[in-house]
Amino acid sequence: MNKRDLIKQLSLIEHVEGGYFSETYRAAETIETDRVGTSRSMLTSIYYLLTDNRPIDHLHQNKSDIMHYFQAGAPITYILIDLEGNLTKPKLGMAIEHGEVPQLLVPKGYWKAAVLESGEYGLLGEAVAPGFDYRDMTIAKAKSIQAQFPLLWDQLAPYVRD
Repeated sequence: MNKRDLIKQLSLIEHVEGGYFSETYRAAETIETDRVGTSRSMLTSIYYLLTDNRPIDHLHQNKSDIMHYFQAGAPITYILIDLEGNLTKPKLGMAIEHGEVPQLLVPKGYWKAAVLESGEYGLLGEAVAPGFDYRDMTIAKAKSIQAQFPLLWDQLAPYVRD
């Protein structure tokens, strides 16, 4: 398969963060939260695809834990900033012997971006709990990120959209 086949077969559409996605599951059961709109699905899941022509998942933050699962293609490098401001760059892929991981938890509140550094595509799955809601996502603004993480700005700038 190539990226065009995957986009068609998995009914993927462009995502605001970058790449392509398709929601594959949204639990009917809900949970009450202290977030805007309060009620969230217990769990949601998506396919997410980065491609050589849309290789960046731009820097953003979520209010839910997200588990990422590698599924096919080339590995994807994550850029994570934890709650203490520490930057790490784990790689999602199947070359475990080279330090890649087949699944990666990104805890709520972390800033994250991802990049496909080589290859035509990298396909992953994501499970979000409580379920994904656009109201729970903050897309990074350059001025804010530069002020919050001045020492990391040079490393983060390529992943901030504005």
